[in-house]
Amino acid sequence: MVLAGAVLAVSVAAGTATASAAPPAAGTLPPLDPAVMRAAIAGLPNATVTGAMVKVTGPAGHWSGTSGVGNVRTGTPVPADGRFRAGSISKVFTAVVVLQLVAEHKVDLDQSVQHYLPGLLPASYPKVTVRQLLDHTSGLPTGGSLGEPQGDPNQWFVDHRFDSWTPQQIVADAMKFPMDFAPGTRQRYNGVNYFVAGLLIEKVTGRSYAHEVQQRILDPLHLRGTYVLDRRDPRLPGPHPHGYVAVTTNGTTVLHDVSEQSPYPWAEGGIISTSDDLTRFIRAIFQGRVVPRSVLGAMFTVPNVTYADKNNCNIGPGAGRACYSAGLMRVTLPNGLTGWGKTGSRPGYTSGMFATRDLRRVLVYSINPTGNKDGSEQPYVLKIAAAAFDPSLTGS
Repeated sequence: MVLAGAVLAVSVAAGTATASAAPPAAGTLPPLDPAVMRAAIAGLPNATVTGAMVKVTGPAGHWSGTSGVGNVRTGTPVPADGRFRAGSISKVFTAVVVLQLVAEHKVDLDQSVQHYLPGLLPASYPKVTVRQLLDHTSGLPTGGSLGEPQGDPNQWFVDHRFDSWTPQQIVADAMKFPMDFAPGTRQRYNGVNYFVAGLLIEKVTGRSYAHEVQQRILDPLHLRGTYVLDRRDPRLPGPHPHGYVAVTTNGTTVLHDVSEQSPYPWAEGGIISTSDDLTRFIRAIFQGRVVPRSVLGAMFTVPNVTYADKNNCNIGPGAGRACYSAGLMRVTLPNGLTGWGKTGSRPGYTSGMFATRDLRRVLVYSINPTGNKDGSEQPYVLKIAAAAFDPSLTGS
């Protein structure tokens, strides 16, 4: 994953830029170039991506733009304030709630999951700590068959996009398998960790995950465009770009609108948000306004272990080593600049939020790929991330 699990590319429908007098940070933060940003999202819609939205903020410069179309049937533009399915950016919300509970002395990061949720994990499993859940060093199996496509993944999702499973079902299905590795010895990104973390929140507080996110994050930060919907509620409320999945049959490709789909990924990947809300959210995190400073260090501490495969944590000087902290991921680019944030993806939607630690530059993006998480959108993600943080990667 590059400094964005997905970013964009498309014919620029709108774009604005304002320059800041502040100099680049420590000689590594490049000036924000509106032309490079526009080029990063030029050429949409196409067969791979139908629309894109990018928002860059911070004292080192501002730029925002949309590209492509928000609805392929009507040709209407991508709404700059549109809602989108944030996918695994949901994990950041979950980590924030857990860390708040740690600050309140209701949860201990180094206490075991088995202590808080007796019986959830098989008795044969070793102790797994809450910290290991959050930074993906738990070694828990990566998942079972629930929600996994059978046959053509695109057609499968179109046919099953309203299917829904409880968190307990997802976890129980994964626990049919042996541990992936001994807890704490390696790192492998694993959504099951965050289903367990969501269940931990509910057990400790006695209230729903949605309630805790609403009361602890959404209301205090006035995130009015962010939603944690019931797993059986497929709506995408408010203005939004439509998401599509392309299905090819007998040489004919049809785009199926999958904007409405089950948000069953829940604490792992079910949240809906906006660029403004995610910008406000990541700024509040870094400033210590949503996670108390006494525990904020966990979000900027990456375990000193190897990464278990070559799928993630594979760029920069730390390639092959862990790159995930409690809720965030760290990426160091060739120019030496380090960004912190998170990417997310659901069919029809790929998004990310990243910032330098000093918040001189904050990037939030959302694109609408048609390939159902097959990786075809990654070149667009790279172009956006490079334009915002390291234009040398674009050849500019």
